[in-house]
Amino acid sequence: MKHRYLPMTDEDQKKMLEVVGVDSVAALFADIPGEVRYSGALPISEAMSEPALLKHMRELSGRNADFDRYTSFLGAGLYDHHVPVVINHVISRSEFYTAYTPYQPEISQGELQAIFEFQSYICELTGMKVANASMYDGATALAEAAALASGAVRRRKIVVTRTIHPEAREIVRTSARGLNLEVVEVGYKGGVTDLEQLAAAIDDDTAAVLVQTPNFFGCLEDIRAIEPLIHARKGLLVMSVNPLSLGLLESPGKLGADVVVGDAQPLGIPAAFGGPTCGFFAVTEALMRRIPGRIVGQTTDKDGKRGFVLTLQAREQHIRREKATSNICSNQALLALCASVYMSVMGREGFREVALLNFRKARYAAEQLAQVAAHSFQAPFFNEFVLKLPEGAADVGTVNSRLLAKGYLGGYDLGIHYPELRGHMLVAVTEQRTKEEIDAFVRELEACI
Repeated sequence: MKHRYLPMTDEDQKKMLEVVGVDSVAALFADIPGEVRYSGALPISEAMSEPALLKHMRELSGRNADFDRYTSFLGAGLYDHHVPVVINHVISRSEFYTAYTPYQPEISQGELQAIFEFQSYICELTGMKVANASMYDGATALAEAAALASGAVRRRKIVVTRTIHPEAREIVRTSARGLNLEVVEVGYKGGVTDLEQLAAAIDDDTAAVLVQTPNFFGCLEDIRAIEPLIHARKGLLVMSVNPLSLGLLESPGKLGADVVVGDAQPLGIPAAFGGPTCGFFAVTEALMRRIPGRIVGQTTDKDGKRGFVLTLQAREQHIRREKATSNICSNQALLALCASVYMSVMGREGFREVALLNFRKARYAAEQLAQVAAHSFQAPFFNEFVLKLPEGAADVGTVNSRLLAKGYLGGYDLGIHYPELRGHMLVAVTEQRTKEEIDAFVRELEACI
């Protein structure tokens, strides 16, 4: 037996080859022409013993610039928020981390209740009537919202603001190509959507306006000005939101949103070097039957006892493919549970307090950093803001490399996706940052410029 974790003996292999009807493993690939086969040894390391492999993996993981050893001012969609220790305790229970799709309600009541509570929290947070059982992430949820809007109003044009996360816009465009939707992007002015451009882009063929607030620059969009522009044309308003900001800001439901999406990562989900995260999706009651995925509903059994079931499962696994509202065929139930536990242990007051800490600490950081670099935009912001490095300063990538050497994860280089913003840095400040860390970052940034 050559491999500890692949216990197949030579005799096992011989028997399998006899059943297949060949005399060697190489004969299985006889139909592949020799000239297209890879020859030689693969460029990988030699086999390692278990102790050597563990040592090697520890060395590799030690190269990661994680939040435990580095002070992070990097956001742009994934944030260093506090994750209460109770979350890992709950999600580590086997009945949760082994649960997949709860098709059989009679043996899945715990998982169904957890998802139901996630939906309830999202509805309360967003001010919407209905929420589904979670999406892959905020970006794909936004693309699903565009598809929903097109189907609901029977139009093909989607207006998207450039202040939405660039990667989310890419996903919307990719999804739109398959659905034959036209995506029109609208520019920004002063860090927020240019309302004149937006008004000019909306017409009777527009299915929806997609807007993010706080937007990718951290600025708060003027939703009260945007909402009447699209509703006057009988289109839908789709809002992508940072859920934590809703501890302070007016709920999207009260601002007239038809669809609200976002990423639940700020709610007790580790950044985990880029994911996975969990999306949420909430709609008005009128759009309930068009919501992607499925909904967990509350009911009673024959004895009148409360129970939970999957309902409105309008996805391709449950009904004919052409009738499905979405191709989302899974859900982030474990990560949705993280968010549910977070909101439960924080409570209404704790949630508001964390949002307020983000707001205040970001403002303190912005005031201090103004001594080093100019603020690019004057619009109100939540916990991210944009700095313009001084003329003659090193480029953002170089500055961030210098900061990394000093133990800091610097801000996001906006020039990557916005050529007009070369030399601009998106800085995030969460409740995790202390006054001492912020003051030290200001000094180090000045030295690295």
